Amino acid sequence: MTTAAVLAILLPFAAAAAGLLGSRFPKGLRGGAADAAANRRAAWIAIVPTAVSTLLTIWLAYSIRAGQAAGGGDWLSRFTGSAGTARVATASVAVDTGSAPISVGLLVDGLAATIAVLVTVVALAVQVYSVGYLRDDRRYPSYSAFISLFTSAMLLVVYAADLLVLYVGWEVMGLCSYLLIGHWWEDRANSRAAIKAFLVTRIGDVGFLFGVFVLGTAAGGFRIADVLAKLPELPPGTILAAALLLLAGVAGKSAQVPLHTWLPDAMAGPTPISALIHAATMVAAGIFVVARLYPVFLASGPALDVLAVMAALGMLGAALAALAQDDLKRVLAYSTISQLAYMAGALAAGSRDAAVFHLITHGAFKALLFLCAGAVIHAVGSNLMSAMGGLRRGLPVTFAAMTIGFAALAGLPPASGFFSKDEVLAAVERSLSAGHLAAPVALLLYGCALATVAVTGAYATRAWLRTFFGERALSGLPGTAASEPAPSIAPESASEPAPSIAPESASEPAPSAAVHEAPPVMRWPIIILAVPALLLGLPGALHIHWGTAVLSVALALLGAGAVHAVWRADPRRDPARLLGPLRGLCERAFSVDELYRAVLVRPTLLLAYVVARADGRVVDGAVRGSGRTVTGLAGLVRRAQNGNAQLYVTGLLAGVLLLAVGAVMLR
Repeated sequence: MTTAAVLAILLPFAAAAAGLLGSRFPKGLRGGAADAAANRRAAWIAIVPTAVSTLLTIWLAYSIRAGQAAGGGDWLSRFTGSAGTARVATASVAVDTGSAPISVGLLVDGLAATIAVLVTVVALAVQVYSVGYLRDDRRYPSYSAFISLFTSAMLLVVYAADLLVLYVGWEVMGLCSYLLIGHWWEDRANSRAAIKAFLVTRIGDVGFLFGVFVLGTAAGGFRIADVLAKLPELPPGTILAAALLLLAGVAGKSAQVPLHTWLPDAMAGPTPISALIHAATMVAAGIFVVARLYPVFLASGPALDVLAVMAALGMLGAALAALAQDDLKRVLAYSTISQLAYMAGALAAGSRDAAVFHLITHGAFKALLFLCAGAVIHAVGSNLMSAMGGLRRGLPVTFAAMTIGFAALAGLPPASGFFSKDEVLAAVERSLSAGHLAAPVALLLYGCALATVAVTGAYATRAWLRTFFGERALSGLPGTAASEPAPSIAPESASEPAPSIAPESASEPAPSAAVHEAPPVMRWPIIILAVPALLLGLPGALHIHWGTAVLSVALALLGAGAVHAVWRADPRRDPARLLGPLRGLCERAFSVDELYRAVLVRPTLLLAYVVARADGRVVDGAVRGSGRTVTGLAGLVRRAQNGNAQLYVTGLLAGVLLLAVGAVMLR
């Protein structure tokens, strides 16, 4: 098993290296047929190792489940992989620091095996889908290589047995997200969105690194098993400090309040990258780390209250923001923030299994939704829902798949999201009477969770109706209206360039009759992902919490019904008008970006300007001034040392004469 885990990590890494170095080997030609050939080679280099890695992770998961068959536990713990004790660990000391040794090791248990399958399946679907989506993109070889590196880094996080090994994968993912979000870097807004994602997540990563150091030094080593074993011996203050520092990194990676602002702007990257980031890598890593180190958070006490407050604010605030967006991808981006907050809320409420269950189902239906969104963008040539409408006739496969995805997102049966959200809500409800949370915090979390169910049903229904029903409004088509709203970090538009496979012009809208399905290489990943998005939650069908489930479905239908009623009254107008005066505030995501700009960005830029001016005028000025002084003095000396022998003799005689006159006068 250890060999299989190592290969599962190394194969995508080798594919990344080969894709970057060998896609244009040996001649390095560019343009025309050479680009097409390089893209074909890069596709094979990326897809085959990822497919093998997927098979290996599935085999590992099956082997671990077989070993846990007699391990007991309820159905949910068996489904998420936390039941039993079957595991394979390997470690070898790489550096003996004299205090806390650093080891390189892998830990293959049920949790790791389950999440690894999610990572590789989604990554493989994205790689295959991208072959069609970026068919004529000259930078496809580097793009596919970075996806492979992204996959390898996430698998390293999942299988890591040592906190420092985990941190390596954690940081490599941050680099990959920067490179992939900024894939179309020619648009300045896109490159700035990539920089924003990199910097905001780095803020959280500083705290995460210190949290790792606090745990490792206190426990005498960085191996996860050793850290968890030493928890009863650690001071409560140390555990609390470590947990809060780790939460900073989780908030950054998983886009939770207050470090959530990078994720909506990350939609500047290609749509398949959004699917990968939102479903199986980057944002899933934060939730996974809390699940992996869950005993630390259970022992920390107040850290769970902090996590619960973050989750409560994030789930409802992001859902309201999603309800007001016109860009389809930004709707899904805010949806991801909200759904991840559900997982964080389950963790805060004391149910790791419910959080992991929702993480798995969310990975399936959110990857499906983003790939469907890419197919819609391919057909329409715009991200804006105001440029869509009536697409169910021209895109029947995408319509059916996206309907499944939206049903899972809204938590409607029998889609997978219904069962996982039921477990989350049941866990949050239990925290009201018994759990680790303070009573006011538990009440806040439960109230926000229920309100978010209704709002989720509303924005999912709005996106579904505006995309597939009604008629396309010419006033909203590309070329007649602004595309995606500009992110708060830049005044320029950050709309995604039309995919290279789209035959339509981005400035001349195609008539509805010209709308057609994406090519088969894009359709098949959508069809395959629709299966787990619909059926993955069925193991929970016999374990439904009926009171919670009925309430959840009623709230979701209430939100959906309100939007449908407003839309039926005037299909040409946006149902978001039901928000009334709050619509503008929700569309700006409560102006959090503007607040950060005023409180943090502008003062930092001003300080940087002052420091730069002081460095240029004072520090560099002093150096340049001393240089000019020396140069001036050298000029004077140069006038005397000019190589003229007559001048030298004249000066010598003048000096002798002055000495003689002085001697006579002073005697």
